[in-house]
Amino acid sequence: MSVEVKIGVRNVARELVVDTDETSEAVSAALTEALGSETGVFSLTDAKGKVTLVPVANLAYVEIGRSVTGQVGFRS
Repeated sequence: MSVEVKIGVRNVARELVVDTDETSEAVSAALTEALGSETGVFSLTDAKGKVTLVPVANLAYVEIGRSVTGQVGFRS
């Protein structure tokens, strides 16, 4: 099952949405590690292998949830 991560970036109107095969615990651990340093970078790899990097100084929020497998239609 994949995990949907929504990342809010300061001074950016749209949020980043990443579907990853990592567990929510692994995503949370990576975020906690990145937040441990002022110059840290939060790194997340999506289900297709694309890497998203966000400097922690620019993070507004991170929402970790579950995606529904086989989802059809509009996402909310």
